[in-house]
Amino acid sequence: MKTAVYFCNCGSNISEKINPEIVENTVKMNNPGIVFKSYGFLCSEEGKEFLKKDIEDSGVNALVISACSPRDHEKTFMNVLTSAGLNPYMMQMINVREQVAWVTEDKDRAAEKAINYINAAISRVNLQEPLENKEIDVSPNAVVVGAGPAGLKTALSLAEAGRKVTIVEKSPFIGGLPVRYEEIFPNMECGPCMLEPIMGDALHGNSSENIEFLTLSEIDGVVGSYGNFTVKIKRSPRYVDIEKCIGCAECIEPCPVSSGNPFNCGINKRKAVDFSFVGALPNVPYINAEDCIRLNNKFKNGDVLCRSCIDACPVGEDVFKFDEKEEILERNVGSIILATGSDLYDCAKIPSLGYGKISDVYNSMEFERILASNGPTEGKIKTSGGKEPRSFAIVHCVGSLDENHKEYCSGICCEYAFKFNHIIRNKIPSATIYHLYKEMVIPGKENAGLYKHAAEDSNTYFIRINDINGITVKEEGDKKFFYIDGAEKISVDAVILCPASVPGKDTGKLAGILETSLDKNGFFEELHSRTDAGRSKIKGIYVAGSCHSPMDIKEAMSEGIGATGYVLSGLVQGKKLSIDPITAVVDSEKCSGCKVCISVCPYKAISFNEEKEISIINELLCQGCGTCAAACPSAVIKANGFTNEEIFAEIHAILA
Repeated sequence: MKTAVYFCNCGSNISEKINPEIVENTVKMNNPGIVFKSYGFLCSEEGKEFLKKDIEDSGVNALVISACSPRDHEKTFMNVLTSAGLNPYMMQMINVREQVAWVTEDKDRAAEKAINYINAAISRVNLQEPLENKEIDVSPNAVVVGAGPAGLKTALSLAEAGRKVTIVEKSPFIGGLPVRYEEIFPNMECGPCMLEPIMGDALHGNSSENIEFLTLSEIDGVVGSYGNFTVKIKRSPRYVDIEKCIGCAECIEPCPVSSGNPFNCGINKRKAVDFSFVGALPNVPYINAEDCIRLNNKFKNGDVLCRSCIDACPVGEDVFKFDEKEEILERNVGSIILATGSDLYDCAKIPSLGYGKISDVYNSMEFERILASNGPTEGKIKTSGGKEPRSFAIVHCVGSLDENHKEYCSGICCEYAFKFNHIIRNKIPSATIYHLYKEMVIPGKENAGLYKHAAEDSNTYFIRINDINGITVKEEGDKKFFYIDGAEKISVDAVILCPASVPGKDTGKLAGILETSLDKNGFFEELHSRTDAGRSKIKGIYVAGSCHSPMDIKEAMSEGIGATGYVLSGLVQGKKLSIDPITAVVDSEKCSGCKVCISVCPYKAISFNEEKEISIINELLCQGCGTCAAACPSAVIKANGFTNEEIFAEIHAILA
């Protein structure tokens, strides 16, 4: 092994504090046969050319670069080694600028430290092995889970770039929660109208041929890794042919069976065959199998009892597919984007508020549907007794900022609370409105307007509370009486609760299938909450929208664009994926199958081969952190580029 040390003076940054000649003489004395050369600026174009030529001429096969931080120029020098025909992983770079010259005033001490660093690096690099990047073919296509604002924006952006996208949506319609809102803060835009251009482009636009919509579907299994996932999708039957149905709604009225409508929060009824709500896309009804007489095989004198929808359909009997079965589909993709949205905290967990027990106490979603013209009351605000309410209590922070419920602030609750204030004032001008809040949160350049209108309204009142559990709601006749900390304060006709945003109910199940981690609040966990909020801990699985943190539509759509950027930049169509060789490797002959490595891997890169009873490390997912190598009780996992022998050689040289 012929090893060379290249000492960069970095102008005067290093050489002013560390004399290269002293370092050279001592290093050569400690390491006979070593090549040692100094240069003014090794990272300059002239310096790189010098380094390349010297490697070629001297025939060295291992290098130590003594210079600045590897964060600055390690890649620079690795490229020089490659161009000179030397394996780039046969180099060890040490930082004598920031870690020695800039922080050590005494020149003798600085030289001593630099010599120790170089001696350690020489001992290490002599044990290093050539490593090679691998390349694999990848799929540029994607699966997007969730057809809300974030999911639609992601899918449409990818489709416009020529990628094939499969959208997996568990509900019968697309658009997520906002298409069920009549107006959206801060500018009181119509929710369905705002999303219609995106939904229209996704369904019928120039790039729609690149988008496959799978409604009433969910992820059932995932195998593979970044660039090559095989996603299993379970699709439940709709029992109505989307291609043949014209959405005329003639089948709905004759249907003899009704039940609570889940999309209007159970406030009104829906037929066994019905739309989710008026205006839902795709504009095709679906059949609730639990309610449908025909699907439940109810017979009369040997004949199927009901064919009401079939007889009413102007298109023909083929529109209905009563023999449709649940099916498992597979899609091969390179990436998965999670845009599953969020739910509301269960207000019944705070019993003193009377939710679910006292009439006219609504959560925010229920009140949204009451306000909507396509909702259960056609947009008319009425009490359960059919009267127009004259007073309202809007309770903020229900379950938020509370160590007994949810410690975080959802941020959007105050904003939609003042939206409710605005709508109530327009519909019932003389109404009295009370806001009970713990903290007031209205960030953003546009969002203060609705609060300002409420604050300037002489018939709107603000009451600050310390503890949501200190509020008790009691019903006496048509009135709801609020007791705050035991004292009677106000009486109202209707109560609107603004609960915390929480992870969707299927988040844990989906995380288990994907083996992605959840944070302490149950949301999908980001790779880094500030610098990499769009990526999960699993390479190739991205997060967008409120599935990983409460946020509004603007933020959700921006995150959709962010996820698109990750996919387009990481999986370039027609190009192969390069795998960094700084990964861990299991010695299959010595592995005891204890599975300790699987339990400690933060990137879910290790699986277990049941047949051979050994651990297997996926090079695509491994980030080379070395946690498994450190934890392995049999010491049979090698961290490429950071073997035990290499690290101990460094330590021994420093101690010597």
